[in-house]
Amino acid sequence: MFYRPLWKGTFLLQKALCRKDLRKQSFHRLFPVEFGRFPSMRVTHCRLSFCHTAAGSRMRKKLLLDVDCGVDDAQAIMMALAAPNVQILGITCVHGNTSVENVCKNALRVLQACSHLEIPVFKGAAMPILGDSGISSGHFHGKDGLGDAPDSKAPGLELVQKENAAIAMIRIVNENPGEVSLVATAPLTNLALAVKMDPSLPSKLKGLYIMGGNTESRGNTTVCGEFNFAVDPEAAYIVLKEYRCPTYLAGWEFTCYNKLTWEFCDEWLAQNTSKARFMTKIFHHSYQAAQTERLQKECVAGSGFISCDSYAVAAAIDDSFIIESDQYPVSVELSGTHTRGMMIVDTVGFLKDAREVCLMRKVDLEKFKQMMMAALQ
Repeated sequence: MFYRPLWKGTFLLQKALCRKDLRKQSFHRLFPVEFGRFPSMRVTHCRLSFCHTAAGSRMRKKLLLDVDCGVDDAQAIMMALAAPNVQILGITCVHGNTSVENVCKNALRVLQACSHLEIPVFKGAAMPILGDSGISSGHFHGKDGLGDAPDSKAPGLELVQKENAAIAMIRIVNENPGEVSLVATAPLTNLALAVKMDPSLPSKLKGLYIMGGNTESRGNTTVCGEFNFAVDPEAAYIVLKEYRCPTYLAGWEFTCYNKLTWEFCDEWLAQNTSKARFMTKIFHHSYQAAQTERLQKECVAGSGFISCDSYAVAAAIDDSFIIESDQYPVSVELSGTHTRGMMIVDTVGFLKDAREVCLMRKVDLEKFKQMMMAALQ
């Protein structure tokens, strides 16, 4: 996922999703799968608890990663692959930083660089629920999402699974009820489609970790919008409303307040490993772009290295990573000239039916550095 804001919305979502013409046309454009009729729109509730379990569980954590594989998604995937206590059950791909076809190619490239091509990759939605939002990542990660760095040995799309991403998401969670942590570091289209096909899906998740949204109306893509939510505001609205399971959110401003130094970034990339050389190659374009005056203005609290997606993955890997957080009901603005896609944080209690989520505020940066370093070793 990229880092500049986006948003857009108005439309009675649930009505739109039930409309026969939208179901047959827009959804079939999003992914070529024959759905039949959608199940009822009832929301399945699960107990909402944000108590982190004590660190030290000996069971491997099962993660399912939903990505729009730009460079920071690649960094997050590599962090998860390096974690000894983690099993990645699959990587689902969605539009965002680049086309969904490029996202699939990029995910495979990252897996190949880490010698883990056995992990299945699934192709998902090619566009937002209501069609093209008109919002672009501006090629911050290059046109192809991985810095336009050539790779003559890149895996081909024939390695992508035939099963659609949203359907695979439902199947994997149903096969591992109560055990899967879903980590979303991209526009939330796949997650929204999955919950509409299977409203019971959230109740079977161990937890949901999202990189997206914002808490201070600071935008990195639009004036008030963060990229992942701004690209598909309707999807973000559905997910925050209907995934009534333990949900942890790493918002844009939070990642800025917990940024690393560029000196650390240089040290991180200087490791003498094939993974570090791969990262240096794909990160070169974004590294230079991040130093420009224009992009520095998007950052909150000064300059620094922000691997946005890695925060959500780190929280899913290590229960003790989050050391300060807030719990508030949240939703997404679907209309407004400047506020479409902005996350709404209700600190008073005005939103009677809004979901309460864990908003990360402060994390263990030393632990984060260790996980980042391990990702390239």
